[in-house]
Amino acid sequence: MTGSSLPLFRQTVRPEWIDYNGHMSEAFYVLVFGHATDTMMDAVGLDPAYRERSGCSLYTVEAHVRYLKEVPEGTPLAVRTRILGVDGKKLRFAHEMYAGEAADGQEAEQDTAEQDTAGQDTAGQDSAGQDGGAEAVATIELFALHVGAQGSAPFPEPVRERLSALLEEPPAWAGRAIGPVPRAV
Repeated sequence: MTGSSLPLFRQTVRPEWIDYNGHMSEAFYVLVFGHATDTMMDAVGLDPAYRERSGCSLYTVEAHVRYLKEVPEGTPLAVRTRILGVDGKKLRFAHEMYAGEAADGQEAEQDTAEQDTAGQDTAGQDSAGQDGGAEAVATIELFALHVGAQGSAPFPEPVRERLSALLEEPPAWAGRAIGPVPRAV
């Protein structure tokens, strides 16, 4: 973890992830996002040693995925993680998936945001292209609980402090719900 950002998770789209439409199947977007969650957990101190020692982990309670663009086999992916909210035992966070050249450019964009000497908050910009940068191919917003054998449990103070230090303003797309479909007449 450098500065106030989390490491990117990187993966390449595998042949077995391709569906009958010739692009990455929806289940594998979620698989990649799950691995990005593991990367975030490791970075904030909820790593395998912590889980083994404490018997605690994060449990996803709610998730909202947006599939924005098709991704073909062999495409490099990069997933950026944002911490949107944290309290005693609750965590709200989001992942943004970038593909191809946009995935390659995420490292440079992340470095630029960390080195922003003007003091501007670049972290809250929308990943869907509204900031003039790369467009995400998918996003997911998650709500998770820190859970142990006896149910939900407070985060250890060092973990809660790390998560709090990483807080960002939610992007414009976060917090949306699926609206009703009007009845056909």
